[in-house]
Order: sequence, then structure tokens, then C-alpha cells
Amino acid sequence: MHDLVNEYHIAVPTAFYDNEDLNTEATLQHIRNLYDQGVKSVMVCGTTGEQHSLTLAEKLQLLKSIDAATFLPDDLEIIFGVASIRQKEALQLAEKINASAKINGVLLGFSPYILPSQKEARLYVEAIAKVIEKPIILYNNPRRTGFNPELDTFAELIRLPNIIGIKDAGDSARIPELISVADKKIYVYAGGEIDLDKKIALGANRLSSMAGNLYPSEVEAYFTDLLRGRADKTKNAGIEEKIHNVFADNPIIYIKNEITKHTQIDMGIARSPLGNL
Repeated sequence: MHDLVNEYHIAVPTAFYDNEDLNTEATLQHIRNLYDQGVKSVMVCGTTGEQHSLTLAEKLQLLKSIDAATFLPDDLEIIFGVASIRQKEALQLAEKINASAKINGVLLGFSPYILPSQKEARLYVEAIAKVIEKPIILYNNPRRTGFNPELDTFAELIRLPNIIGIKDAGDSARIPELISVADKKIYVYAGGEIDLDKKIALGANRLSSMAGNLYPSEVEAYFTDLLRGRADKTKNAGIEEKIHNVFADNPIIYIKNEITKHTQIDMGIARSPLGNL
């Protein structure tokens, strides 16, 4: 199993047509555009909040489009998001991802809304991890899912050989505890750029970026400086203002609108009710 080598990836939005149908062409064009700007790692079908609006068929369609996209270079690291209310559907997607030559890793989220027990969630992760021979990042976002793994649960899951770390969008104060209960060195991904300096101070050592969709090189430099202890308040003021603008309202809508405005790529709309006026 190969590791995920990049400290920084961009969580890309999913493009939709005006009728809300999936637009794989624009999604992949945006990924290629990021690569042309120096981005080496992207994550699709994951943290931008659109994952659970996609049906299993749409997720498989997106995966198939990535596999067929000869214009996506071999040295582009692609992480694919897996999460579902139904474990059966998550397993079907995971099996296809495992067979994909283009996908390098998985962001594995817990089931939203249904509030599984700690044991049920652990068995869900174990079942999916069993069919994936690629690196897995656990994704914990209790504000969105309603579920939060206890430290004992995380300690058990991180023992699985293909689980390499966690993206935790919950209480960042838990980061030192997550690191301490792990039986190996782990990657801790900061979810987005809000309070990035504080998350790094607590132990986060990687970034799953949203603002990087618009400012890829600036965000990477900002993250790298923070990670290496070279933060400069004057130098960072510009990118911090841009980050604030991204997250001031709904970041998905803002990012899509800005991509469409400044490139020839029409990312379309968010799926309603997001974007309702």
C-alpha cells in the first residue's frame, strides 16, 4: 500500500447543471485547472458538503469519469470520499474505488443522521476498510453527522493498517488526545482554513483545503509557513482576508461562483435547498 505523500490537498466542489444534474465534465476541468496551477493532490466527493446529495449511481459515474479522463496526469494524487447512511452502498462504492487505478486514497466519513452506536460505527469502518487496499483518512464532522467517535473507538480504528489518520472537524482541542491514543504516527488533517494556526499548534500536520480552490498557491504557502513555524502576520494578511471571504457565508456557493466568474469553467449551482433565494 502506497502512502499519501502530499501534506496539502484541495477538497473540490462538484459541478451541477442548472437542472441540478451532475456535471462531471466541469468537475474534472476544474481539477485539471488546479493541477496546471501546481496542485498535486485533490479530494473529490467529500468534504465540500455535497457528498450526501449524490446518489450511489452519481458517485459511480463520477468515479468512472475520473478513470476515463486521460487529461488527468498520473502524478496527480486523487482522494475519493466514501460515506453513506447505508453501509451496503458505501461498500459498493469502496469496492469500485479499490479497483480504480486513478484513485490513491479514501476519505471515509461516518454515516450521517442515523446516530450509530460506537460499536456500530466501528464495525462500519472496519467492514469498509477491509475491501480497500489504499490509504484511508477517517473523516469526523459531528456537527454535520450527529456522531462523534470516542477516543477508545478511534484508538481501535487507527490500529487498522490502512487507516493513516483523521480529518477531524469537531473539537480541535481533541487533536492532542487523538495523537496520544494512536499506536503509530498519524496524519491529522485540518478541515478548511478557519483557525488553521490554532489547529497546527494543537498537532494538525496536514490540510484539507477549501479556499485552495480559488487561491491554490497562496493557501499552500500560507499552510506551509504555519506548519514550519514561519508565520508572518503582515505577509499573511492578504490570504487571511481572502479566506475570511470564502467562509463568511456558504463556502460551496461562494467557491463555485468565483470559479465560474474567473475561469471558463461553469461549476453551476448548488443543489437546493442550498442556494435558495
